[in-house]
Amino acid sequence: MRSIWNGAISFGLVSIPIKLVNATESRSVSFRQIHTEDGGRVRYKKVCELDGEEVPQAEIGKAYEDADGTMIPITEEDLASLPLPTAKTIEIVAFVPAGDIDPLQMDAAYYLSANGVPAAKPYTLLREALKRSEKVAVAKYALRGRERLGMLRVVDDVIAMHGLLWPDEIRAPEGVAPESPVSVRDAELDLADALMATLGEVDMSTLHDDYRTAVEEMIAAKAEGGEGVAPPAAGEESGGGQVIDLMAALENSVRAAKQARGEEEGEAEDEGKGRAPVTPLKPRASRAPKATDAKKSTSKTAAKKTAAPARKSTSKTATTKSTATTKSTATKKTATKKTTATKKTAAKKTTAKKATPRKRTA
Repeated sequence: MRSIWNGAISFGLVSIPIKLVNATESRSVSFRQIHTEDGGRVRYKKVCELDGEEVPQAEIGKAYEDADGTMIPITEEDLASLPLPTAKTIEIVAFVPAGDIDPLQMDAAYYLSANGVPAAKPYTLLREALKRSEKVAVAKYALRGRERLGMLRVVDDVIAMHGLLWPDEIRAPEGVAPESPVSVRDAELDLADALMATLGEVDMSTLHDDYRTAVEEMIAAKAEGGEGVAPPAAGEESGGGQVIDLMAALENSVRAAKQARGEEEGEAEDEGKGRAPVTPLKPRASRAPKATDAKKSTSKTAAKKTAAPARKSTSKTATTKSTATTKSTATKKTATKKTTATKKTAAKKTTAKKATPRKRTA
């Protein structure tokens, strides 16, 4: 990258030769002015007001206009002879936390490159000192005819400098805030928090200039003999109309953000209304009855239906068979049938015994 300024960083008694390189570049599409009648290029000519002649760039100088309109010529030699220590030096005056710098003061950004091999050691020393202190350096420097304020910080392995506006160049925000009193409800703040959480964070490297892309596509289409790009449909324009229902707008915003991230619509509606999404419970799997229950039931039934010794023996036999047949469902059913048949047989025998009259001996 081409340097735009050569000088040195003054770090106490340490001097670090550096080169100043632009850290940013403009990617905006530039246009030329033309004569709409014939398409001819319209150019500006620098003309002297006294003789009406065009003046070449080599003959153009600087002057300060006094209050009465008098022009006071200022030459480059006059500016170079000013007793400024920052004429060719970035003079560090303090080290402060980065949070002390108001973002409103941020201006152009530059990279500082070590100028030559001898500058590598002090350059690295300053870079590592900035890293360890977790602070930024406030400095003064002169560029393009004026003294400026700057902030030095570390970006990767390079020292970067942000031009800063002077504190008296920042205008106070008087008359900017809403004048009428406005109250915000907690429910509205909750929805705003939900919207912020839904939008989440973003990888800054993925952001791009959609307007510039559209302009380039339009220029390409017209260059090929077309009519440019079609204007957006009436429904696609996002107007800046007045918001009538703030709560509804916030709810719709949360829902749209959820859908844009591929989440289900039901979850978006629940969270947009301040309710947590409900997850349906899965039905529990049915469990087979325990074999011990069957054993107990069979044993109890057999014990109730008979009190004779023969019936107890039958009950024990049925219980033993039921226990042996719990290994499979089919065998269990067979055992149950056998047990039932045995119970009925035992019951019949008992009834027959009771009905037969005993013979008396004479």
